[in-house]
Amino acid sequence: MAAPRCFSAAEVRARCAEGACLVRCRRRLYDLSGFVRLHPGGEQLLRRRAGTDVSAALDGPPHRHSANARRWLEQYYVGEMEPGEEQSPPEAVDEKAVDAAAQTAKRMDPRCKTVDVETDLVDWQKPLLWQVGYLGEKYDEWVHQPVDRPIRLFHSDILEHLSKTAWYMVFMVWTPVVLYLSWVSYTSLAQGNTRLFSSFTTEYSIPVHKYYFPFIFLLGMFLWSLLEYLIHRFVFHMKPPASNYYLITLHFLLHGQHHKSPFDSSRLVFPPMPASLVMAFFYGILRLMLPEVLGLSVFVGGLCGYVIYDMMHYYLHYGSPKKGTYLYGLKAYHVKHHFEHHKSGFGISTRFWDHPFRTLIPEETFEKED
Repeated sequence: MAAPRCFSAAEVRARCAEGACLVRCRRRLYDLSGFVRLHPGGEQLLRRRAGTDVSAALDGPPHRHSANARRWLEQYYVGEMEPGEEQSPPEAVDEKAVDAAAQTAKRMDPRCKTVDVETDLVDWQKPLLWQVGYLGEKYDEWVHQPVDRPIRLFHSDILEHLSKTAWYMVFMVWTPVVLYLSWVSYTSLAQGNTRLFSSFTTEYSIPVHKYYFPFIFLLGMFLWSLLEYLIHRFVFHMKPPASNYYLITLHFLLHGQHHKSPFDSSRLVFPPMPASLVMAFFYGILRLMLPEVLGLSVFVGGLCGYVIYDMMHYYLHYGSPKKGTYLYGLKAYHVKHHFEHHKSGFGISTRFWDHPFRTLIPEETFEKED
């Protein structure tokens, strides 16, 4: 293996002045230029640290970075600072650790070993979907060690294309459907023929007026938020038996591939074709439980909730919300779910349901060590 490239302090400063975002841990140098907009702390936070040593920042405060976050950082390793070129960090450091890093350029915490495509458990040059089932008991740990690289699922180019979706397709496909079904629901309710409980009794049935439509619509959105939580927790985060090849494969297809490559922009929203099948299923359930127009009104509210959820999910991965805003906190919360707390934090568009189900990601309590 070739020796790592050495960078002078002047070269690092020059590249940062040109817009690159290089940071270092002791002598190890990382180029985060392609990651700055995705960082949950915001782009400006990383830009301010360009050219500096982030060793202390990784340990906090305000946030202690997880082993997965440190492993993620190693993917952007570009080389070493020349001996004597690195500036001492403002905090006191362990001189033995610095000497060890200088002596062995590749030495690092074994928990944070970056993914080597040549020695990884799967062959990254081939579609992954049919490989992951053979990982068995190693699958759960492997799939929750995220990497910054695209994933190919299928051998077939057609199936592979259908498994990917640009974020704007969700808005373009489903927004007209929401608007049309909303108009159908409202005009149908305006006819005054819809009554609740009419299948059980005509004497005590309750008329549903057109003025109720906004509230029924909001009820559908509220029910979607619960369904979003339940599907994410109990379907997407089921732990398939290590001995079941097909359940492992299914889990990876549904959600595991997203945890393995959380910033694959083509796989952050649900493709319209399989989404339409799922929506037809839930619409059928509502039709069995409620009068036709009432069920449709609840359904269209839930469909609107889904569109908002998918758009928000994409933004939480690729957006850069302003610090202090609701979306800023939600982005940090969701990234924690991916990198450290995959057994909690199942709310995406809202943290509301994590409270009653007791799956809220705990607030980080940090005490500075002496």
